[in-house]
Amino acid sequence: MPHSTALIIPAYREAGRVGDVVRAVRALGLGLDVVVVDDGSPDDTAQEARTAGATVVSHPYNLGYGAALHTGYCHAFRNGYQRVLQMDADGQHDASMLERLLAGLDRGADVVLGSRYLEGEPPPSSLARRVGTRLFAWIATRWIGARITDPTSGFQGLSRRALESVCDDGFPEDYPDTDVLVEHHRRGLRLLEVPVRMHARKGGLSMHRGARIAYYGYKMFLTLMLLPIRRRSPLRQADTVARWS
Repeated sequence: MPHSTALIIPAYREAGRVGDVVRAVRALGLGLDVVVVDDGSPDDTAQEARTAGATVVSHPYNLGYGAALHTGYCHAFRNGYQRVLQMDADGQHDASMLERLLAGLDRGADVVLGSRYLEGEPPPSSLARRVGTRLFAWIATRWIGARITDPTSGFQGLSRRALESVCDDGFPEDYPDTDVLVEHHRRGLRLLEVPVRMHARKGGLSMHRGARIAYYGYKMFLTLMLLPIRRRSPLRQADTVARWS
């Protein structure tokens, strides 16, 4: 039988970093089952994660960050985990902060969002990313009715209810950020933001870089504008339940 909590780590070309992340998590002794989703990496990401003690689920080719997260969610749901944590593979997320996410779930939250802006100085980022984060934080706050400071954070905890919510085929395959938080709220899930420490990337390439920042802003803004008229298909919902129950 698995432990009650799985830690999902999506990874693409993170050899030289993902092993250290997995070892740091295991050293905490929290009893987490660490699952690295290798998103078709051409390097030694999968082998490094496996050697460090993680379960590895691999895509045959690169599908995108959101698709890797979704694979991890479905793996956790299918294997009966009652809650899920998620963090990045690049060393940006401080493993010791996982206890804060767990504490938020223990307090009854369905979605615990780790914010780099609530405690101390956040790691440096580009002007475009800072502007985008503030814009989407403002939008998320208005939608949800509670202050959200870090809507792009991939450092999160999900309850079983939230896990069920994201295990459908409407989950974004590229940038699951502000739109997913708003969807959580619309489905009646309780969101909680907690302060966490984050660090600068230890290597690799950010998915928020160059022209991708402009695409991200366009795609996210369009998605948020369509949310009021978007409806879940009952046929898709039934199919999802059948596949994962």
